[in-house]
Amino acid sequence: MKKTDQSLLEQMRITDFEISSRKALFSILDTDEIALKGAKPYIEARISALVDQFYDMQTAVPEIALLIGDSETLGRLCSAQIRYVMDLFSGYYDMEYVNNRLRIGLVHKRIGVEPKLYLTAVQTLMKLLFQLIQEIIPEADEKLRVTEALQKLIMFDISLVFDTYIRSLISEIEISKDKSEQYARVLEEKVRERTMQLEELSRTDPLTGLLNRRHLIETLTRVLRAAQRRNEHVTMVYIDVNDFKAINDTQGHQRGDEVLQMVAKALKMATRLDDYCFRYGGDEFCVIMSNCQMAQARNSWEGQLLGLIAQQPDSPKLSIGYAQTGPHEFVSAEALIRQADEHMYAVKKTMKSV
Repeated sequence: MKKTDQSLLEQMRITDFEISSRKALFSILDTDEIALKGAKPYIEARISALVDQFYDMQTAVPEIALLIGDSETLGRLCSAQIRYVMDLFSGYYDMEYVNNRLRIGLVHKRIGVEPKLYLTAVQTLMKLLFQLIQEIIPEADEKLRVTEALQKLIMFDISLVFDTYIRSLISEIEISKDKSEQYARVLEEKVRERTMQLEELSRTDPLTGLLNRRHLIETLTRVLRAAQRRNEHVTMVYIDVNDFKAINDTQGHQRGDEVLQMVAKALKMATRLDDYCFRYGGDEFCVIMSNCQMAQARNSWEGQLLGLIAQQPDSPKLSIGYAQTGPHEFVSAEALIRQADEHMYAVKKTMKSV
């Protein structure tokens, strides 16, 4: 696999565990993330003036002005810097945030920004942000909390940027190595690909080909974080095959497996590429629908799913429950699954009483 087919996170093998460990090294706590997020409205109100002041100071340095080169490039840099500053105060410092920081280091290395110039720019930005915090945040204790949290996060960012600086230098050395080492790299790539295949197998339910329960919480948490950043809805669907035990008891377990495979196939056909389908266990299935309201799923998707299943002979009946969260307030992954499960059981109870 070519490096251009991989994200920087994959290339550098940075995982959620590595990010958590690195945050711990810099003493970044949940309270720091809350403090930074709380300061976001203050910073957002003055962000354009702050970035203009930053680049006025930067372009006064001849070496930096030469690197920037023209007004169009400066305009793009200003827009990128606004996004970066707002990311600092987003309160979410996950895989996507880290990947963006790694990319900054890679871009700086490719265009020839020396580490000393990068560090002086960071120092200038920190100074301006600290001054702004002192000016616009009213409470002294809050100023201190935000300043300390910001200092930790910027040090965290610097470590990521320099990781890609160092990695780029190492890559340049590796390219010049003798051809005799190519065989070893090929073997390493095969081992890595096999590892990815084994990891993929560990995520998949062997009977239905859907994702398994083991990765539901992890996937849903990631979808919820992305939805928070984008102010989007997330809908959770919980599905149960009615009278499944009776199917196994009267028609045999092979028929039961066929029913589960039938439902799984219909789920794959009915859902979007951005959705995630899981076999939760036994005769229960879950679907994560990002950027989707519950009403949309119920009015459109459910009919398509049931229509696909109805095309099969002796098709089973399903009880389907929904739960929605976002875009302004979000429940936890566990709570969203529980709400969808409870709704499904309410639907099942209603169906039995009819």
